[in-house]
Amino acid sequence: MYMTRFEINPQRRAARDMLASPQRLHAAVLAAFPESSSDGGRVLWRLDPGAHDAVLYIVSPDKPDLSHLVESIGRPTYGWQTRDYGPFLDRLAAGERWAFRLCANPVHNVPAPGGGRGKRVGHVTAAQQTDWFLRRVERSGFAIVDGTAGAPDLVLRSRRTLRFARRNRTVTLSTAVFEGTLNVVDPILLRAALTQGIGPGKGYGCGLLTLAAAR
Repeated sequence: MYMTRFEINPQRRAARDMLASPQRLHAAVLAAFPESSSDGGRVLWRLDPGAHDAVLYIVSPDKPDLSHLVESIGRPTYGWQTRDYGPFLDRLAAGERWAFRLCANPVHNVPAPGGGRGKRVGHVTAAQQTDWFLRRVERSGFAIVDGTAGAPDLVLRSRRTLRFARRNRTVTLSTAVFEGTLNVVDPILLRAALTQGIGPGKGYGCGLLTLAAAR
């Protein structure tokens, strides 16, 4: 597995157009991989917007070639950085503490009238979205560390509802960015979460969990 970091230049018109559509950005990410790409896992990506720039993170079974993005939406002097993710994943051990970030698509199923196939609907309140995340923590191999006053060290950093076109229809996507500190409980489950993602919406930049040194 590989972890890639790519800086987007929002001052470029093509970048602004692509940032407005997760569907277009997803297509651009997939174009970075050859058709002969291995079946060792799926491609996950996440966009972290900033005040003056945006960073695209990609976790993938193969090394990407982002030359097409550098030319259209990137910063030619920076290019992109790809590193082997395997050694980091292999070193994860129970009891370690890490800062984390996850952009998720918290949803629930609404039963259809008459018992038919239900509809997947996004959670809309902060409480619902946080509860959705906490119910997936244990199965993902970690626990949230207690912060001040015994409350979980967990912050719902941003909540957005995105609407964009896909195949002549409008897609509505509710996203929530979670940040905090976790404790590794089961390294195997955590590795799976880091490489396979958490929750739905992975094709639209949701599900990628990343770790950093805890403060």
